Amino acid sequence: MHGTFVAGILSGKRGSAAPGICPSCTLLVRSVFSEMIGGKEAAPSATPDELAKAIVESIEAGARILNMSIGLVQPSMRGVAKVQEVLDYATKRGVIPVAAAGNQGTVTSSAITRHYAVIPVTGCDVHGRPTTESNLGNSIGTRGLSAPGENVTSLGTDGKPRSLRGTSVATPFVTGAIALLWSEFPRATAQEVKAAITHADGRRRKAVVPPLLDAWTAYRTMAIAKGKK
Repeated sequence: MHGTFVAGILSGKRGSAAPGICPSCTLLVRSVFSEMIGGKEAAPSATPDELAKAIVESIEAGARILNMSIGLVQPSMRGVAKVQEVLDYATKRGVIPVAAAGNQGTVTSSAITRHYAVIPVTGCDVHGRPTTESNLGNSIGTRGLSAPGENVTSLGTDGKPRSLRGTSVATPFVTGAIALLWSEFPRATAQEVKAAITHADGRRRKAVVPPLLDAWTAYRTMAIAKGKK
């Protein structure tokens, strides 16, 4: 259900119940968790080893952007180091990792969101304010973005649309915007695309709340840099 919902935000047909941000982009799906534990729906999470393996396989399959609408369980020191290592690998391969900030409603960070290459994503309401469950923090505010995370409608596994909230559903809005931007500027480097989408203008952010996703401004930034009208 969770994966279908996220995939719908990215690839749903325009005009359908799902937002369909980048429906013509190629989507690779790599499952890393089971949502059913003891017959009850659980939060989407994976072990560090499972996530690390999935990241490497996705990159080697050709992924250029990683959408991680996921949390980690059993984050041992060894597991954290493994995740950091594969995120370093992603950076070297020119891949942009985008990750949910988490839904504990605290000021915190994780092995994923602390990594310098990751774009953490918080959820916001229709007024652009952080939702109550969205995690905030220094790494999230410094390098992250806010995107719609309340009453988002997408695809369900029963063929009917459903609405969800949280940072997991906010994350694909950023991932999809990056995919569109890269499709317009296919020769741009990962660093150029990332700088444009995160409004990285050389000034260090100090707030724990990240700015709102602004795809149009990102496009204009890239257009100016590349001399495209």
